[in-house]
Amino acid sequence: MYQAPEQLIALNKANLEVAARFAGVALHGAERIIDLQLKAAKDAFAESIEGAKALASVKDPQQFAALKDSLAQPSIEKATAYAKSVYDVAAATQVEFGKLVEEQVADFNKQVVAVLDKMVKNAPAGSELGIAAVKSAIAAANSAYDNMSKVAKQVTEATQSNLEAVAKHAVNGGKKAKK
Repeated sequence: MYQAPEQLIALNKANLEVAARFAGVALHGAERIIDLQLKAAKDAFAESIEGAKALASVKDPQQFAALKDSLAQPSIEKATAYAKSVYDVAAATQVEFGKLVEEQVADFNKQVVAVLDKMVKNAPAGSELGIAAVKSAIAAANSAYDNMSKVAKQVTEATQSNLEAVAKHAVNGGKKAKK
């Protein structure tokens, strides 16, 4: 099938726009991760300065033991919160990528169906069965893709709830161990 230069230019432009959208999602996700890392680094620096000052003011072993316990628990909670934040950013970025992929699959399927419809109009008699088989295969592939997308979403939701449960358990376990 011959494509006119205008069609090729439009196709290249559409592909460039899609690539730019993917890059935008990736950059936004990276930017959010970097922001999290900078905030965590600033907080860790400030806490280490406070911890060093508190450690310098210790006068006896009991004070040291109490200080050690009081410094450890917030660190566990903050590390857990940081890990959850990183996971949330990654999951949100993955969802955005998923939406873009779904759009591209839907557009591709529309294009294939349009080409098949053109072929049906120009096809010789008796080829309807072959074209119907191709359309059936496309429908089956779309159904399989939809099922895989649903399973992936369920896995993501299960992972999210498990991560939250583990984070809660880690924080609560740290508090119990402190007592």
